[in-house]
Amino acid sequence: MQITEILVRYGELSTKGKNRKYFIKKLQRNTRSKLKQYQNLKIVANRDRLHITLNGEKADAVMEDLEDIFGIQNFSPVVKVGKSVEEAKKAVVHLVGKHFKENMTFKITTRRADHNFEYDTNELNQILGSEVEESFQPVSVQMKKPDLDVRVEVRLDGIFISVDTLPGAGGLPIGTAGKGMLMLSGGIDSPVAGYLAMRRGVEIEAVHFHSPPYTSPKALQKAKDLTAKLARYTNEIKFIEVPFTEIQEAIKKHVPESYSMTITRRMMLRLTDRIRADRNGLAIMNGESLGQVASQTLDSMMAINQVTSVPVLRPLISMDKNDIISIAEKIDTFELAIQPYEDCCTVFAPSKPKTKPKLKKVLEIEEELDIKTLIDNALAGIKISSISHEDSSEELSNSEFQSLF
Repeated sequence: MQITEILVRYGELSTKGKNRKYFIKKLQRNTRSKLKQYQNLKIVANRDRLHITLNGEKADAVMEDLEDIFGIQNFSPVVKVGKSVEEAKKAVVHLVGKHFKENMTFKITTRRADHNFEYDTNELNQILGSEVEESFQPVSVQMKKPDLDVRVEVRLDGIFISVDTLPGAGGLPIGTAGKGMLMLSGGIDSPVAGYLAMRRGVEIEAVHFHSPPYTSPKALQKAKDLTAKLARYTNEIKFIEVPFTEIQEAIKKHVPESYSMTITRRMMLRLTDRIRADRNGLAIMNGESLGQVASQTLDSMMAINQVTSVPVLRPLISMDKNDIISIAEKIDTFELAIQPYEDCCTVFAPSKPKTKPKLKKVLEIEEELDIKTLIDNALAGIKISSISHEDSSEELSNSEFQSLF
């Protein structure tokens, strides 16, 4: 018997009250977008679940793609039969047979959307349960935590049966929390921050700073490859490439070394905030973890954040490095992130950065910099690419980008 449908359950979306319909519609749109390569699918969203009718498409391929869609708690492959108890018996025995082991426990859980069907839920549970007991020995019924839960749903157009429940990505559909700018380096932390932000419904755009000739084309490509890894959870991610050489050379010339990291991060945040405002973003995300490096102490964060009033979200703030690495390995960014191509932060890193920079001192130092000109020049050189999981990109020209501002 072939899988005819995939039944998707929402999980956290069920708690959204009056906003529930918005979240479900967004999940439906995201699912259609993710599965657009399958021409025959029919996707229908109801109040408590999403129904994906395969119409001949391969179930395994569709389910593999479903694993990466945020907002899905779990899903089940389903076999549809006619509204006949005999057909239902055959389907249940076939599906249970794939999981049978001696002394297995099971239960039948029936839902009846068609209340005119000849048997009620209790009767169907007993009929189908008896068929399983007669077909397989030794097995026994167990209502709490059985080895196998056979789910049966009687609808107007047939009986739908499933035995497998596979985990989804959880979280909230991407886009339900608005758009934010991810400050993406080439390291381990920021891609994990981007993943966690998307899992909470944020649509991300990646902002990456590079400083040729001090940073290599391979370092830039590494950042794009990390973006492609994150793009598996959505159709594509905008990659915003910001030239940073002039700013870093000015900082090296005019700023005391101990304060160079603080001023560098402030300039990055200023640029990211300008890009955010012009591209209708609501927040900025980064990969900072409290106390991990000099720029990630509370004193440093306070001095750096002073340049913006928008939320700067730090999904990793309370995690240690092992926590972060574990997630990086899960989302397949770790091996790429540890490749030895230095980004502009590491190339120009001071030997003894201030861990408790004074804001008054920072403001005095910045008077030596022509901040407006430096920011405007960097923005004028920005390039934007659309990066998909397959790493195909369509680059906007500088003139096209300038029209966005």
